[in-house]
Order: sequence, then structure tokens, then C-alpha cells
Amino acid sequence: MIIPVRCFTCGALIADKWEEFVRRVRRGEPPGKVLDELGVKRYCCRRMLLSHVELIDEILKFEEIRLERRPSS
Repeated sequence: MIIPVRCFTCGALIADKWEEFVRRVRRGEPPGKVLDELGVKRYCCRRMLLSHVELIDEILKFEEIRLERRPSS
């Protein structure tokens, strides 16, 4: 859903790197290179950023459908 503030394994701060990571990867840079340049060296922290799936947009679609189907008062 939302990127965790800290790595689940080591507790290092990772949320501050998320937006920069996503922006650069979407521009076509290799994720490994981006993580190296952001200073993310531990495997556990890299895993947190590489495997994160942004689900909030998908969940909001269901809320919009629910609101559309609500009977008018």
C-alpha cells in the first residue's frame, strides 16, 4: 500500500528514498544503479524498495465503484 518508513529487517530509514527511486526507474535507469546511488547497500533495504507494490490506486478504484452504486437519498 504505502512504502514503510523503515526497513522491516534492519530498521534503516527507506521511505525518504522511495519517490526518487520510482521517478528514476520510470525514466529508464536500472534499479540496481539507482539504489547504489541513493546509498541503499543492504539486501534487506533493497528488497523493501524493489518488491514494493503500490496498491493504493487499485484500492481507490473499488471505493469509486462503491460510491457510484450507492442509492441516492
